[in-house]
Amino acid sequence: MENIRLAIIYYSSTGTNYQMSKWAEESAKQAGAEVKLLKVPELAPQAAIEGNPAWKAHYEETKDIPEVSLQDLEWADAIIFSMPTRFGNVPSQMKQFLDTTGGLWFQGKLTNKVVSAMSSANNPHGGQEQTILSFYTTMYHWGAIVVAPGYTDDSAYKAGGNPYGTSVTIDQEGNMQDDPRDAVMHQAKRTITVASWVKRGLQ
Repeated sequence: MENIRLAIIYYSSTGTNYQMSKWAEESAKQAGAEVKLLKVPELAPQAAIEGNPAWKAHYEETKDIPEVSLQDLEWADAIIFSMPTRFGNVPSQMKQFLDTTGGLWFQGKLTNKVVSAMSSANNPHGGQEQTILSFYTTMYHWGAIVVAPGYTDDSAYKAGGNPYGTSVTIDQEGNMQDDPRDAVMHQAKRTITVASWVKRGLQ
């Protein structure tokens, strides 16, 4: 798996999906992948960010994380996306980035990308799984190969685990109510493992 290039693309307002992305980065690097950790551009007005101390703190803490570009999608063999839910769907920041990928899609440059997704919400049934499933619809249009965790590891039965992609619950202060690290680590490793199979098959 040393030749697998993984882009981890996230949106996070208070840090949950950033932390999940960092765990995915750790797992993928342990497995030998070349990894880029990238955020999508923030669209919220500065006043909204300033009005939420946790959001403002995370915004400042992650200013040095590079923003994703279309070139990063071309570079990657595999992509892990992480985002909070917004009414059972992806947040506008992630959707706006996805909407810029039409040119690459038209050229067939997103075909056979190996992708997986993770999500979070403020309550246990707040739309995490639906957000992941909604997100995968775009991936099907890309012609991407969706890699879900399924029940391929015991972490699926523990905190954060589910067959679609790791999902967590956070409180109003942005703190995780469970520890999904094992589920994230397995999902990342599974994603690059499948990417290595796909890459070998395409060579």
